[in-house]
Amino acid sequence: MKKIVALILLAFIGHFSIAQSTEMFINKADVFLGKHVKNGKVAYSDIKKNTAELDAILQLAQEIKVEKSNVKEYQSFWINGYNLTVIKSIVDNYPIKSPLNKAGFFDKIKHNIGGKNITLNDIENKLLRGNFPKEPRFHFVLVCAGLGCPPIINTAYKPSTLEKQLQMQTVAALNDTKFIQVNKNKVKISQIFEWYKGDFTKNGSLVDYINQYKKEKLPMKAKVSYYPYDWTLNDLK
Repeated sequence: MKKIVALILLAFIGHFSIAQSTEMFINKADVFLGKHVKNGKVAYSDIKKNTAELDAILQLAQEIKVEKSNVKEYQSFWINGYNLTVIKSIVDNYPIKSPLNKAGFFDKIKHNIGGKNITLNDIENKLLRGNFPKEPRFHFVLVCAGLGCPPIINTAYKPSTLEKQLQMQTVAALNDTKFIQVNKNKVKISQIFEWYKGDFTKNGSLVDYINQYKKEKLPMKAKVSYYPYDWTLNDLK
């Protein structure tokens, strides 16, 4: 009996320790983003001058292992982990005009985070989209360092506010006249909707999905096309 109690206690302590580490990681990420993100852009040049804060945050994230059953904690950890790893990867190669100027930026280069050696694409497609296929709003919070992506915010994603943040960022993106370009019955939308069309059309058309969040609804018979993705660096100069 004592052995069983001890095992339960150890499991509880282990879970509490991980939760504390995750909370610390998110809180430090929140402070960092508040300092270096403004109007959807990142002050890469300033970070490059002193990477100690970002390095320490990502060092902390290396050993954190969040179970996907803790849905909000897991999603928050990996969304922040993705965005901070993108920033770190840009800073490591700065000055650079686009993430695409670094070969394998998304699909080849591996990063030590969350107890894994993993690429950015794998974080997005395996850990987030793969584990939560009914959550297309990830596309509006994962920021790839290009201007074509929905803008990065200057706060971290937190388990307690994640639902609200996902909703706010999706509404903001789909009501942005640059992101959804309407000219009467003709609508031009981001290539994100082309590349990941299946994520958005599980319960209807692309127009149906966009209209869930758009204040001024698109015509149901709108002619939809895609404008070229802008991979220019989201650099705050």
